[in-house]
Amino acid sequence: MVPNLLIHPVARPIDATVRVPGSKSITNRALLLAALCEGTSRLEGALFSDDTRYMSEALIQLGVPVTFDKNKEWFQIEGQGGRFKGDAELFLGNAGTAVRFLTAALCLGEGTFNLDGVPRMRQRPIGDLLGALRSLGANILSANDCLPLEIEASGLHGGDVTIRGDASSQFLSALLLVAPKTREGLNIAIDGPLYSKPYVEMTLSMLSQWGATSSNENLESFHIPGAQNFQAQEKYFIEPDASGASYFFAAAAVTGGKVRVKNLGKDALQGDVDFVDVLAQMGCVVKKGKHFVEVRGPENGVLRGGSFDMNAISDTVMTVAAIAPFASEPVEITNVAHIRGKETDRIKALTTELNRLGVKVEERPDGLLIQPAKKLKRAAIKTYDDHRMAMSFAITGLKSPGIEIRDPGCVAKTFPDFFERLEKIASKAR
Repeated sequence: MVPNLLIHPVARPIDATVRVPGSKSITNRALLLAALCEGTSRLEGALFSDDTRYMSEALIQLGVPVTFDKNKEWFQIEGQGGRFKGDAELFLGNAGTAVRFLTAALCLGEGTFNLDGVPRMRQRPIGDLLGALRSLGANILSANDCLPLEIEASGLHGGDVTIRGDASSQFLSALLLVAPKTREGLNIAIDGPLYSKPYVEMTLSMLSQWGATSSNENLESFHIPGAQNFQAQEKYFIEPDASGASYFFAAAAVTGGKVRVKNLGKDALQGDVDFVDVLAQMGCVVKKGKHFVEVRGPENGVLRGGSFDMNAISDTVMTVAAIAPFASEPVEITNVAHIRGKETDRIKALTTELNRLGVKVEERPDGLLIQPAKKLKRAAIKTYDDHRMAMSFAITGLKSPGIEIRDPGCVAKTFPDFFERLEKIASKAR
């Protein structure tokens, strides 16, 4: 176990232009789409982290040639048209996107595939996805609708399927990604309100970029013709991770500084770029250009509170919660019940760790109410093997002394050198 990491507060506002690694969500979607193509695709600006490593190594095991340069941040994939090599045993760690997307994609192939992951992944239910795939004729064995899985694949015919809107949006994205390669296509109906819509819109945009056609009615139903061929991409650029950028924007907010992230713009595929709109409501000055996003801390130095429905940008809930104690009024976060099923129960974890710092928090079924705190206690923050807990509370530590991060290595899931990049900009403000 890596020792606790003490976060040293800054004495002055942070002023920096930050380079953020590629989007995990886009990288893992692009890796799968490239594997479903015929021909060679090159992904530029890709993320290299535990989650993308599990996905790329799984593709190699499945007979898809993948080469890469970690330093230059590119993957090259020799697509096999979705003809995955059967009789494979895949270990996917705690990589939720890899598990969900590959569970669907492997049903397109021929043969037996076994999927497993870490103990927490075995607790994260995927029954809605398995039920949808079984209704389309997939033969999937699972003891409790979680990992481990055994898939006896013989291709997917296609047809009509219904999936709950309040389940993980990754289930719907998994179906959308494989739908063009089914024999007859898919008609997908959504039961109830659709959560995390921006991730579904990202998937639809990427299907189009890779040459597949689809249509939808207000994201309530989807029609994707079958027997389509994806188009290999000679050079596909992956934008910086908007969730990863949120921590640096929050650093500007709490220190009264300025942070700019390049190559992430107002037209980003990622909905989490709208996290900065929450910061604007809290008093920050936000600029969104075509190729940059910039946040300046409040001009009067005081963050405002407010009530924020964060359903569409739920991966940034923890970023807001970690800076909420510094606001002048309470911060209410609503409509995010689904984050209890992430790497940890994030609502409970946030409540516990904010309490540890002496912050008054009301835990609610679908969110939190966080009270301002004049002074935070010194504490070692438990991270629950959740990368976002570690990165979020590191930002709290820029403002309040004595905050340590337990198991800081958990950031390897999506942002391996996060603490090095944070220290680089923070050291100039001490």
